[in-house]
This record gives sequence, structure tokens and C-alpha cells, in this order.
Amino acid sequence: MVTRADIEDMLARTALGDRAAFAGLYRATSAKLLGVAWRILNDRGEAEEVLQEVFVRIWDKADRYHANGLSPMTWLITVTRNLSIDRLRRIKAVGKVQVGDPGEAAAQMADSAPGPEAQVVAAGERARIDACLDELEAVRAVAVRGAYLEGLSYAELAARHEVPLNTMRTWLRRSLLKLRECLNR
Repeated sequence: MVTRADIEDMLARTALGDRAAFAGLYRATSAKLLGVAWRILNDRGEAEEVLQEVFVRIWDKADRYHANGLSPMTWLITVTRNLSIDRLRRIKAVGKVQVGDPGEAAAQMADSAPGPEAQVVAAGERARIDACLDELEAVRAVAVRGAYLEGLSYAELAARHEVPLNTMRTWLRRSLLKLRECLNR
């Protein structure tokens, strides 16, 4: 099993241009990051595109990660989440798929279902996250899900919950701290 220290080491070596470390980082984290992107975009093809962008960004900006007590996976997931939300907003702005798009036909033919091992890992992670979300106040858990699973902005969430924008930011920040605390137990 790859540890936090291993990922930090691979990031540090990637920042120095070590291709082997970058390949190891990809092997260790790509499945989880693909899951994050897929959950936000609800489209495996789009999620795979985002994953490619994520690793290009990691290669270019690995030197920006500093081991400061935060998990390296938090940084990687944040990069993935932000790029996924950007992609989701572009898709909503332009419209999804045109009729007769060859990509649409290929997506319908390919079996994009995760394998048994990935399903078991994802189910375990989801159960842990759901248990931690259940520890939050119900309205805050809904806000967290809206932000991180639906890709809603702070402004959209504030309007949905009829609270000021800064209140929503505070809710999300405090909720994420509680979730991190719960997941680290």
C-alpha cells in the first residue's frame, strides 16, 4: 500500500522531472482521481479527459505542493475537483453532445463499468465518506454534497440555502475540517 510519505516523495521527485516517480504517482493515485472527476462529471469519457489534464498540471506544477501538514491527496483531489468543475461549466455552457457525434457512439459501445476490485474499493471509500457526512448537520452535509459532488459554486449554494455568501463559505470550510478529522480517525 502506498503511504502519504510515498506520495509526497513521488511529488517531490516529479517536481525535479523524475519520470519514474511521475509514473509511480500515476499508478498510485489515478484510480481515485478518476473517481473524483467521474463523480462530478457523471461521464467517464469526460472524467478521463480531466484526468489527463490533471496529470499534465501535476507534471508542470508539482513544485507547488509543499508538505505542510496537509495530505498530498488533498492537493491532488483539489486539482482534480477544480478541473472537473471547470469542465462541467464548459459543458453546460456549450451543450453536451451533438447528434451523430462519433464520440457518443464510441462511448455507448465501450464498457465503462469499473472492475470488481475498483467497485469494492469505491464502496468502502463511499461508506467512510457517507458515515462522516452523517456526522455533519443535515443542511451542511447537503451543502458539501452540492459543492463537491454537483459542482455548485458558493453563490449557487448560498442562493439555494438562502444564506449569505460568506456564511456558505464558512459552512463549507468548517464542514471540510470536520470531514477531514473524521476521515483521519
